[in-house]
Amino acid sequence: MISHLVLMKPRPDLSEVDRNGFAESFEHAVRNIASVRNVRVGRRILHGAGYESGISFSADYLAVIDFDDLDGLRSYLQHPAHAELGARFATSLAGSMVLDYETGGLDLIEQWLTPKSRS
Repeated sequence: MISHLVLMKPRPDLSEVDRNGFAESFEHAVRNIASVRNVRVGRRILHGAGYESGISFSADYLAVIDFDDLDGLRSYLQHPAHAELGARFATSLAGSMVLDYETGGLDLIEQWLTPKSRS
């Protein structure tokens, strides 16, 4: 599985209309692009853990979008609904970080411990 992780910090001056437009574009994209398998969204919580102050980038929201494989992610990124979302993304956020991961169960830990062979 491939997980597309998006960390977001909205612009402080983002209007309610623009905030709603961004949310609607996101929902439209993930509901209408067939390769999307699962979506999780969240809002950052602060609870006093030491790591909360030790990071250089802080995001208020996250989205995790799952795909069966890399082709599914590529299909999502090339879809017209994602293009609309991308346009709103650029104008709505003060900061963001987007990362893609191969994800799975605990069996992946064994892969982390085994050095990749160099060809």
